[in-house]
Amino acid sequence: MSVLADFPITRKWPATRPDVLQLYSLPTPNGVKVSITLEETGLAYEPHLVSFERNDQFSPEFLSLNPNNKIPAIIDPNGPNGQPLALFESGAILIYLADKTGQLLPQDPAQRYEAIQWLMFQMGGIGPMFGQVGFFNKFAGREYEDKRPLNRYVEESRRLLAVLDQRLEDRDWVMGKDYSIADIAIFPWVRNLVGFYEAGELVQFERFDNVKRVLEAFLSRPAVQRGLGIPKRD
Repeated sequence: MSVLADFPITRKWPATRPDVLQLYSLPTPNGVKVSITLEETGLAYEPHLVSFERNDQFSPEFLSLNPNNKIPAIIDPNGPNGQPLALFESGAILIYLADKTGQLLPQDPAQRYEAIQWLMFQMGGIGPMFGQVGFFNKFAGREYEDKRPLNRYVEESRRLLAVLDQRLEDRDWVMGKDYSIADIAIFPWVRNLVGFYEAGELVQFERFDNVKRVLEAFLSRPAVQRGLGIPKRD
C-alpha cells in the first residue's frame, strides 16, 4: 500500500498536511482551474508553488509526477479504493474533483457529458488559441515582422468567443442555471485574454455581451477570488 511519502515530488515539496490533497501549481489560467474548483467544493488541500522562474517544472521531482512538465498536478492521498492517486492535465483533474465531491457536474448522464463537452471546448480550443494570441501579442511573438500568425490566432479567438457568446444567450452559465467545471475551465482564460494578454481590443471583446456578463459573474464569486491567487507567488 503506497503512501504520500512514496512519491518523489514530496522530497522537493514536503507535505505539512499529508492527509489532504496536494496541489502543485502556479496561478496561471490552467493552474487556477484547480484551485478555484478546490475552493468551490471545500475539499481540504495543501498548495505548493511550482515556480517557472526557478524552472521547477523541469525538476526531476516534478517530472516524476508529470512527465509533460506542465502545471497543475495533484496527489490525492485518499484516492479511489483508499489509495493515493496522482493526476496531471487540468481537465482530468477537474472531472476527478467533481466526481469525488459530487459537485460542479450534472448528475444526469446526458447533462454530464454535455458539460464535459464544453470542458473539452476549452481544452482543445480556447486554451491553445488564446495562449497563442498572448504569445504573439505580448511576448516574444511581437518581434515577428510577419503578422499573419497573430492575425490567424486573433481570428480564431474571435470565432471561439462568438461560439461561447451564442451558447450563453439566455443562460446564466454554460450549462444554464447551474455553475459547473465548464465555467471554471473557460473563464480564467477569458480573463487572461483581455487582462494579462492585453488583447481585448484585438479580439473585439466588447462585441460579446454575454461573455462579458458571465465573466463578471464568475469573477464576483468569493471562491473564484480566492482561487485566482493560489498558490501564492514568492
